[in-house]
Amino acid sequence: MPRKKLTDSDDKYSRGVVAISAGSKKFPGAAILAVGGARRGNAGYVKFLSKESRIADLVVSKFPDVVPIQTLDKERVDVLVVGPGASHWSVIPVDLPLVLDGEIITFATTPQFRKRKAYSIITPHEGELRYLGKSFANRISQVGRERTAREIANKFDVIVVLKGHQTVIAKPGDVSIVDRIGGPELATAGSGDVLAGLIGSFLVANNADPFKLVCDAVDLHSRAGKEASNRYKSVTSVEIMESLAQV
Repeated sequence: MPRKKLTDSDDKYSRGVVAISAGSKKFPGAAILAVGGARRGNAGYVKFLSKESRIADLVVSKFPDVVPIQTLDKERVDVLVVGPGASHWSVIPVDLPLVLDGEIITFATTPQFRKRKAYSIITPHEGELRYLGKSFANRISQVGRERTAREIANKFDVIVVLKGHQTVIAKPGDVSIVDRIGGPELATAGSGDVLAGLIGSFLVANNADPFKLVCDAVDLHSRAGKEASNRYKSVTSVEIMESLAQV
């Protein structure tokens, strides 16, 4: 579960820059949760990407250390997170490591996605598997969660974080790990938004295995859930987000 070890020569750019595109008029809080998760990973610089000024103002009022941007043009970004609480995206770059969450995982099924040069992570829960096609929506009942995650990873050439009871992390080549730390305290609205931002922030660590970084992020998120459950009788995603600073 370790974050990247810092050195005396590190600065905010060498630590890495993650951009978060999240939230919508319907789900503005998802932007707060995803950005909040990103602030507790490896990144030294978190940017919030949105043309919705109201949502950007909401994020910056909560986190004044986060920088709002309206486009990726001429921006230094090492990893991009797209999708928490959002329902559309116009252009996704081909050369940036990418974390896709929610409805945006549909992008993994498109020809444009196959042209990408960088690795990608998708973070569906079981209900969101329908965005990958009807066949996957039914696979869990047929072959189980772990095999389903491996099949998705192989088919779309992605790292899969299949959220839920005992979250499964899988990568191409029939490799998977099951998280045994997270419990029912993670089963709360917005928990996945926090995780998506945290994963993106972990991935800015250069020269590290992306699969291991994703596993570390899932581990930390689960431990934050446990920490929150020790402190509160009723845990929400806000408590999970805030507990990341304690683990």
